Amino acid sequence: MKPTFRLSAALLAALLLVLAGAAMAASPVFDVDRTFYPYYPSLIKWDKSTIPFNAPEVCGSCHPQQFKEWNGSVHSLAFKDPVYQGELNKGVKAVGHDIARQCEGCHSPIGVVTGAVKGPGLANLPATALNGVSCDVCHSVSGVTHWQTPSHEPENGSFILSPGVEDPNNGQTLIKRGPFKPSEECGGGFHECRESSLHLRADLCASCHQVYHYEAHFPLEATYLEWKHGPYAQQAILCQDCHMVDIATFKRSADTFRKPERQEYRHVFNGANYLLSYLAAGAAKKNGEEELAANLMKQYEMEVERLKAAAALELSPVYRGGRLVELKVRVKNIRAGHNLPTSLTNVRQMWLELTAKDETGTVIMSSGTINPDGSLPENSRLFNSDGMGNDFHFSVDPWVITAFSRHDTIPPRGYKDVYFGVAAPAAAKKIVVTAKLRFRQAEQHVAEELLKAVPKDIDLEQLYGLRAVPPLPVVDMAVQETTIATSL
Repeated sequence: MKPTFRLSAALLAALLLVLAGAAMAASPVFDVDRTFYPYYPSLIKWDKSTIPFNAPEVCGSCHPQQFKEWNGSVHSLAFKDPVYQGELNKGVKAVGHDIARQCEGCHSPIGVVTGAVKGPGLANLPATALNGVSCDVCHSVSGVTHWQTPSHEPENGSFILSPGVEDPNNGQTLIKRGPFKPSEECGGGFHECRESSLHLRADLCASCHQVYHYEAHFPLEATYLEWKHGPYAQQAILCQDCHMVDIATFKRSADTFRKPERQEYRHVFNGANYLLSYLAAGAAKKNGEEELAANLMKQYEMEVERLKAAAALELSPVYRGGRLVELKVRVKNIRAGHNLPTSLTNVRQMWLELTAKDETGTVIMSSGTINPDGSLPENSRLFNSDGMGNDFHFSVDPWVITAFSRHDTIPPRGYKDVYFGVAAPAAAKKIVVTAKLRFRQAEQHVAEELLKAVPKDIDLEQLYGLRAVPPLPVVDMAVQETTIATSL
């Protein structure tokens, strides 16, 4: 009997090990509750009811200043953006609309939950869907589900939309939330006002400024985490303190860690997407909307100025044996509360252009000068990322990228040093070195491919006057020139 008992125990132990191993193998790294997230891979939740969402113009009738600030912001253009529409169209063709809905959830939240947005394109959409991240999106957010997401971090629109409540006795009540205690007359009888501490936290922005791969949950964009893991979070300087203010206030917040006063906040949501603002300004002017065009150009100018305020350069020589052998360029992130660059870092380009000339003006060394076809030379020193898919091959498509093979960005208040070898002519006693930190929102051929891929109902020539994709505008974020002796 004893041998049988021992054999049974051994078999039972082996069976338990097999079952445990199978359970472990079957357990996914990222669990997805599709009942909890009915719009997956968008992680929006909606307290579904017959309470209507309102177009921004409705809000603007009582809040004209806030409407004017928002109108022309990147939030207002989030869904209309032709680069986004081209990317969305490519994504739908590659992996289907169900997956591409992840993008739509942040670019047109109301369009997704109401079912108005059914794919790429702008035709036959209501204003609530067309206007992207509108007043009624942010002010209907009642909470976030960051911990419940598959990654247990903010990602892909992990917020809750609650535009109001229904009561069988009292009917519908619209509810709008904001960061401050409302006055008694707030809402003017049209909606109820509620104070929301969430609107005073970066968690509100985190929901959409953390973009993860729809299946692998790899962070393609990690702007919120870059902020959270940096010094600005430690000093309680939030997204709103830099992106909802004018440039002077932004610089003050970044330099002194002093929060803006209540009256200094604006609904401009100003960032670095100057290309979108510039294109939209041209379209507004072409359409005879002069006030909107002026507002968009103001946004464009702020975005360019913001980029120019974000970074600084330091140039210094390196000597060996008394002769100049290298140039050290220190690239400093002096004001961005997140990494430079941020967002879709495998597409955005920030790089160093360096030129050295002798006393006669002859170029003896150069790096990072744009080629005639818009590409960068292979030796260019870039600060961005290279994406790769499951096969570990390079890719720029967000539905493919599940890791970075290279991730080289500069953290808040951080720096990176770059060394350039230089061989000055023996007769030269000094050289003049010019360093530029340059930025554009994509490589030329990438932008051309995306704009060629826009849906058929978006006529680039009719809307923007574009018969061909022009050279992408480049912003010089920082420029430093110095004269350096070739020997000690």
